[in-house]
Amino acid sequence: MFAQVIDGTITSFPKGNKGIQIGDYKYPKAIYSLWTEEERNAIGIYTVIIDNTNFKDQTFYINTDQTYTFDSEADTVTASYGTATAKAIADVNAVDEDGEALLDSDGNQIVNYGLKTNYKNQFNTQASGLLLPTDWYVVKATEVSGYSVPSAITTYRAAVRTKVNAMETAIDNCANVEALITLLEYTTDSDGVTSRPLGEFPNEVI
Repeated sequence: MFAQVIDGTITSFPKGNKGIQIGDYKYPKAIYSLWTEEERNAIGIYTVIIDNTNFKDQTFYINTDQTYTFDSEADTVTASYGTATAKAIADVNAVDEDGEALLDSDGNQIVNYGLKTNYKNQFNTQASGLLLPTDWYVVKATEVSGYSVPSAITTYRAAVRTKVNAMETAIDNCANVEALITLLEYTTDSDGVTSRPLGEFPNEVI
């Protein structure tokens, strides 16, 4: 990404795919690929330096738009972000621009899910997917007299439900977005073992 600076002010952002006219001079697009940075700077064209210091994971935060700054002493143009805002961790009732409750076609309050609900739904969906391959054991047990679900299957299915319930509790106990990130984040210890505080579902049994 490039920026054009005239008299110390950023005036445009050339895309680098075509030539540019500066004053009475026309320059070919080759200046963006063949010229050195110093040569481009001499005519007021700068490669934009991206400063991601304040940029945060968009899964959990809303980042600001970038602001562009020309530093005449360093002779650089930098794009930087402002302070990111954490997304809502709890559910919020939807309202219109007048602050009135937004209702669905049945007259029920529309709710904007927060991060906690979104992640709980995600893990419940995962748990459902893990149970699905063994559902037929349960169906058979209800339809075939004298048939019982193997104990290994029963134990596994109970473990999946226990784990997803524990996951939901751990998520609900998060006081803020930072705590939720810590709960979900994988880290590798000195022995090379990668894990997260939330833990994992039991290994599948079929």
